[in-house]
Amino acid sequence: MAQQQDGVTVPGAKSAEDIKVIANVGTGTMGHAIALQFALAGYETRLVGRSEASLDRSMGRIRADAETFAGAGLLHANETVDDVLARITPIVGYEQGVGGADFVIESVAENLEIKQSVWRKIERFAPKDAIFATNTSGLSPTAIQSVLEHPERFVVAHFWNPAQLMPLVEVVPGAHTDPHVMDVTFDLMNLIGKKPAKIKKESLGFVGNRLQMAVLREEFHIIQEGIADAATVDDVMKYSLGRRWNLVGPVASIDLGGLDVFYNISTYLFDDMDNGTGPSPLLAEKVKEGNLGAKTGRGFFSWQGEDGKRVIEQRDKALLRALKEDAADGE
Repeated sequence: MAQQQDGVTVPGAKSAEDIKVIANVGTGTMGHAIALQFALAGYETRLVGRSEASLDRSMGRIRADAETFAGAGLLHANETVDDVLARITPIVGYEQGVGGADFVIESVAENLEIKQSVWRKIERFAPKDAIFATNTSGLSPTAIQSVLEHPERFVVAHFWNPAQLMPLVEVVPGAHTDPHVMDVTFDLMNLIGKKPAKIKKESLGFVGNRLQMAVLREEFHIIQEGIADAATVDDVMKYSLGRRWNLVGPVASIDLGGLDVFYNISTYLFDDMDNGTGPSPLLAEKVKEGNLGAKTGRGFFSWQGEDGKRVIEQRDKALLRALKEDAADGE
């Protein structure tokens, strides 16, 4: 049960098992998938949106993804798609959407001012002992929580896209986050079948995006210097490091390979690698041209026609197979 301290309800008294009702604020790519994740795990979930139209679109995407899960045998025994969707209630507005919720998670636009505005509204209507989580992929949790009267109950729960298929959730504190809120959020992510990573302190991009951008910086450099083209760079990653790191992480891998070997390589290679601190000129050029990737049909590759659809379908099928293997390992 919640405890009172100087007239304020302390969310740290809540355990993950106490959480029964989820309010999911945001109906887009991440929001719909996170709502589905909680519903699949059996939670009563409110899908909170700005309009009936956005909620209808989101529920349509949720049904399609739930049907994919059903086809892959990833629903609980004797459960149907309709059973899963029955746990999700679409709601316009914050008062009904977050009132009575135990855990509120937000996936609105990746913009600090927008997120701060949304959280001010959420705090007006949410219970005093509700835990607050943002799905930001790299904004400062300290900056977001600075507008709250009770920032100690605020934490990052960063799902990776596609959120219904990727296991990782980075759990990250802000400067004022209660450590117990971190623990409860970490435990909750385990309960819904995710693989949470408890990050000790905030940094821009957290851990996953820092690693991703470090790799991309060097890949852009390799392409721009004419060492290899984009397709070749991707093949090198997919058929070597990608496979190895999926099984044994990069730090454990160098333990296996010998730290002396990697130390010797680092003595000459680090100096020759890109150490730029600004955006890649190659990436900036693509953006300037309007070639933004799959959303516009072209980026480094063409995503038009059946070939582009096939790549995405193959990726999602592989991720579904991996989820089934994860589920089997957990039994």
